[in-house]
This record gives sequence, C-alpha cells and structure tokens, in this order.
Amino acid sequence: MVWLKLGLTVSISGLCTGLCSMDSLAEEDFRLLLDALTQCVLLHDAQTKAIVWANRAACVALGFSVEELLPLKAHDMTRDDSRYRREMAVSAMDRSVEQGPQAYEWCYRSRAGVDMLSEAIAAYVPLREHPVVMVQFRDISAEDAMRQKLRSYEMRLREYMQDLGEGVAVVTPRGKIAYLSESGRRVLGMDPDVQFEAEALDYCAPADRERLIAQLRSSTKRRSTPAQRYRVVRRDGGERWLRITSRRVNIDDELNGVLLHFRDISAEVATEEARRTEAQMLEYAGRYNAMGEMATAIAHELSQPLAAVRNFIEGAIQRLSPLDAAVDAIWGLRAADRQAEHAAHIIKSVREFVVKREPVETQADLRDVLADVAYFIQLRARDVGIAVAIEQHDTPLPIRCERVLIGQVILNLAFNAVEALTGAQQTAGVVTLATSAHDGVAELHVIDNGPGVANEALGRLFDGFSSSKAGGNGIGLSLCKNIVSRHDGRIWAQRSASGGLDCGFALPLSLRA
Repeated sequence: MVWLKLGLTVSISGLCTGLCSMDSLAEEDFRLLLDALTQCVLLHDAQTKAIVWANRAACVALGFSVEELLPLKAHDMTRDDSRYRREMAVSAMDRSVEQGPQAYEWCYRSRAGVDMLSEAIAAYVPLREHPVVMVQFRDISAEDAMRQKLRSYEMRLREYMQDLGEGVAVVTPRGKIAYLSESGRRVLGMDPDVQFEAEALDYCAPADRERLIAQLRSSTKRRSTPAQRYRVVRRDGGERWLRITSRRVNIDDELNGVLLHFRDISAEVATEEARRTEAQMLEYAGRYNAMGEMATAIAHELSQPLAAVRNFIEGAIQRLSPLDAAVDAIWGLRAADRQAEHAAHIIKSVREFVVKREPVETQADLRDVLADVAYFIQLRARDVGIAVAIEQHDTPLPIRCERVLIGQVILNLAFNAVEALTGAQQTAGVVTLATSAHDGVAELHVIDNGPGVANEALGRLFDGFSSSKAGGNGIGLSLCKNIVSRHDGRIWAQRSASGGLDCGFALPLSLRA
C-alpha cells in the first residue's frame, strides 16, 4: 500500500531539493556522487520507469550487479502482494515529477530471496542527458518488527488489564482528569465509549476531599506518595474503597500534572470490617465471661446492702410509732438510703462493664483505669481469701485507649493471678497491682506470690489455647494480647522476685496530658 510520509529527514529533503534544481548536472557526475553515498539508490527512467542504474550500496543490499538489475521489473524484485504492485511505485514516481519528493513503503526482494521492507523516497531529477526518477530506500524491517512487537505487547497489556481492579489517571494542576485508563474507567463505573470532562474530587466522598487535595499537593517527581484510602462514589451510584498513590509527572503539554495509581480494595475493607466486628464480639464475650465468673460473689455482695436497707426501713417504721422518735426514724431512713445507693453503685458498675459498646478511643489516666476495676478484683479476691495491694504511680499516666478494653485486660490478668493463688498451699496469698512509667511508656504489673509456671510455658502464655490453669482454655490471655497489640503496646509474663508470676503490659504515654 502506497503511503505518504509527512515528515522527511532533513538530509533526504535537502538532497532531493538540491538535485531537482541541478538541471545542467551531467549524468556521470551524478552517478559518482550517488556511488559515494551509504544509502541505497536506484535510478529509473522518468518516462518508462525502467531501472537505468544503481549505486554500490543498492547492489550490495539487493545482491545484484548493475547489469543484472537493468532488465528486472517490479515483480522480479518484490513479494507477491497487492500492496507492492508495479502500479503503486509508478504512481509515486509520477507524482514526484509534479509534486516533489514522494515517500512510500516498498518491499524489495534480494537475489537470495530475502524480503527487505523499506522506506522509499522518489525524487524527480532533470539530468542534462535525460530526466530520471531517483528512488532512495532504506531497510526498515527491524523497525517494523519492533512496531509489531510493541503492538503485540500493547494488546497483551490491554487483555491483562481487562480484569484488574486498578487504574491510572492524570490530574491536571486545575484538578481536571486529563487521562483515564480503560481499567480505571471500569473501576469508576464509567462506560468506556463515553467522553467525559470531570474533576478528580467529583468521585471522592465529601468527607475525604480535603485529604485528597492535600495528597495531590504533596506529590513530587522523585517518588510516589504513601498510599491512602478513600471512599469513592462510582458513576453508577455504587460506593467503593480505593487505595491511591500519586506522583507528579511532566511528560508533555497534554500529560502534565499528577499521576494517580488507584486500586479497588473494597473486598479488603469488607474483610477488615468483618474481623473488627468479630474482635468486638470476642471482647464482649470476654467481659461477659468475666462477670459470669463473679456472679456468685456479686450476688452475695448485693445481698448485704439490700438486707441492711430492709432492716433500716423496718426499724424506722417501728421507731415512728412514738411521735417523739422522729429523729431516730430519720437516721434510719438515711442509713437505708446510703445502703441502697451502695447497691445501685454495684449494679451500675457491672452494667457499664458488661454492656456492649462501640469502640471509642479516649484520653485516660492508666491509674484511673485501674481504679475503675479495682473493686471487682478486690471482691473476687476477698471471696477466696486473697489480699489485693494497689500501688499507684505518683504522677498521671496519660494514654490513648479504649478505656473499657484496657480495664478488661487488667481484670483478666488479675483474675488469672487470683486463680493461681486459689489452689496454692501458702497461707497468705497476695496480688499486687502496680502502675509505673519508664522510657515513654506507662506500665501496669499484676504480681502474685504463687507457685508461678514452668519456664517453657512463659513464652507461650499469651498464645491462643494456652493456659496455666487446669481446665483453662487460654482465650482470656490471648484476648489480652490482641487488645494490647491494637493499642500499639506490648504484653509479657515473667517470674517475679517473690517467685510467683509478674504479668504486665506497656502502652505509649500520650503527648497530650
């Protein structure tokens, strides 16, 4: 197929222009000039288009001598293809006479039968003896093979990108989307055939737009920004989660801005949400289980103030019989009120601990968290004859935490210590709860003077289904490890100086007190 090239190289264009103006150049001098060139050149008669001469480079490339080339026609020197019929080449040569140099694609076949895809340029040259058409050609087989390979790579890449949940976009400095890949269109729920003009912020949920603007502004050419998550609204109305990285680019005038690489992570977010819900249910089950173990002790504790309330009220009624006993009656009613308030406080504390809550991270003093649960620990220990000692740090220990969950960790560790001492032989079991601060962290230690555990069990005490108690399943301590890890802390178990067990955890101190 004949085709015109819009851009000729400077050297070819200049040479053809100069030769066309040399109407008095002798053919012999012209041939000497062409023979010195490294480019392949054939001279054709301007009228018949028959070959009249070839330079040395053309003879070497085609494997023919000049004498052997003279009688050859187009079908002798090219492949049998409709794109390379003689009429095509003749048409290009005829146009060169009227319109100037003509570029076209031609396939030359050498004497050895090797095809050489070429870029040919026909130029009319009015020599002194007779006019000729000079055809200069160069082998572009390697370039064509490279184009074919690149085309194949592009097709493979397109096929590969068909099923990917990720895309690429270029956002201009004004926030317009200048380019959007086909896979990106699918991620955003767009019809691949629809033209669009949109701003990047149009797809982002309103709550995330300021954060996306900040990411775009912080983009540099050196490296991509850290990945961030965004909730986007697709063109079909569906909501998806994307992980986006960005880098500034300046490829040309059309692709100048910020290159966005985004990936659909909706499935990952859904999985994380399911795991978070499962963890919340497990934490709630842990608190519920802890209260279940204390049910008898709590019932006993509540029976005392309730019985006292009844006694005080009955006594007040009896004392009201004589009219002059009003003072004593008031005293009895006030005492009953205090006991009722005490019972209400116990019930409120249990309810606040057991009730299922959404996770809320707040600023808290670790000492106050310990104080919140100390009553339950003392109650549980007192029921089995164990003493509890509280040693609070002198100054506040501010931490960022989910207060109920950290309280649950303290309860689990303390209950575990009480259980260890319950079956021990020593007469004076003591559990010490101490808070302290070291190297930027707040620590809480639960220390008992019991028999401890075997050395090989210390390292796996907080692993799932590992327990130091007979019949224990280890879920409580494993839950403690998960909660502390979520708060960027660490948890440990080691032998105490008294020979028992020292279980504790450390959480980062908050910068804001």
